[in-house]
Amino acid sequence: MLASIRLLPQFKPVVAIVIITGVCFGAESGFLVGAVSGFVSNFFFGQGPWTPWQMFCFGIIGFVAGILFKMGILKKTKLSLCVFGGISTFFIYGGIINIGSLLMFTSHFSLKALIATYISGFWFDMVHAIATVFFLYVISQSMIEKLERIKIKYGLIDT
Repeated sequence: MLASIRLLPQFKPVVAIVIITGVCFGAESGFLVGAVSGFVSNFFFGQGPWTPWQMFCFGIIGFVAGILFKMGILKKTKLSLCVFGGISTFFIYGGIINIGSLLMFTSHFSLKALIATYISGFWFDMVHAIATVFFLYVISQSMIEKLERIKIKYGLIDT
C-alpha cells in the first residue's frame, strides 16, 4: 500500500481533515489538528527539515478555515469547502512550503531561485490542491455530520 501512495506524491487527505476540523471546532482546534497532523503523518511519509514547515502550513489552513467559518464567509457546503480547500492548499500551503524548500536547499536567497522553486513545485502543489478538493468532496458532509453529533453528545457546543 505504501508503494501505491508514493506513486502520486501529495495525494493525501490531511488538508481536507484539517479544514473540516477548523470549520467544526474553531480556529484554534483547526491549527492544533493541522500542526499535529503534519508531525504524525510524517511518521509514515518521512520526517525531515520540512516537517516544521508542513506543520505550520497545515495549522495556518485550519486556523483560517475556522476564522472564515466564524465570520460566515466559509460555509459547510461541498462547493464552499472545495473552493477554499483548493485555493488554500495551492496558495497557502504551496506558497509557504516552497519558501521553506528554497531555504532548505540553498544558503543564498534570490528572487530567481524563488521563482524557480515555485515553478518546479507547481505540479506537486496542483496535485495536493486537487487531492484536497477530492477528499473534501467525498468526505466533508459525512465527517461534518459525525463531528456535529460528537459536539452535541459531549457538550462541545458554543453558547
